[in-house]
Amino acid sequence: MIPVPVAAIQDPEWLTAQLAAAGTRFRTADQVVTGVLWWYSASSVLLGPTVESLLGTGRALDPAAVTLYLHPDGRLLDARGSAECADPGPRLRRLLSAAITTVATLSGASPRALWAIATDSLANRVLWAGGGPEDAVKLASEIGQELPRPRFVDVGGRTVVRRASCCLVYETPGADKCVSCPRQLPADRLRRLQAW
Repeated sequence: MIPVPVAAIQDPEWLTAQLAAAGTRFRTADQVVTGVLWWYSASSVLLGPTVESLLGTGRALDPAAVTLYLHPDGRLLDARGSAECADPGPRLRRLLSAAITTVATLSGASPRALWAIATDSLANRVLWAGGGPEDAVKLASEIGQELPRPRFVDVGGRTVVRRASCCLVYETPGADKCVSCPRQLPADRLRRLQAW
């Protein structure tokens, strides 16, 4: 994997190359779809170190000092950090805002949709790190009002994210809607989540 400083997400040249690689992977020339799909994955990786450290040790890693790890095919597979920060909310807000602005500018994706994706990524990362809905809501409120409030639902005794965003993968050749896609009938989503 190739180490990349997190600030690269704000670099139009670097991000243009990543979006092009995503378009190739997903076999789509639709720039909006490509931007949304890339951000759907990237935002989850980007938020991982700060969320996991905060919930695991009570001390947050500084999101501005994270190193991203890029697969040669353009996928962001991991992120790691070592510098701590006392107040991760404002730092995450600045990082997310800069990244979302760059992704939206280059792809044409709606900033509002990209913020919704970041909310769902945050909510999932909190659950994966062993936290609960209250942890996600607290951190989201510390990030700021641009980030919609994370939502959750109980499905068969499991807490799952009630997504505010759509990754648009179903807009690519041969793909269907995700199990938890908000762009399906609620009854269909619940049935699919119960079977998952």
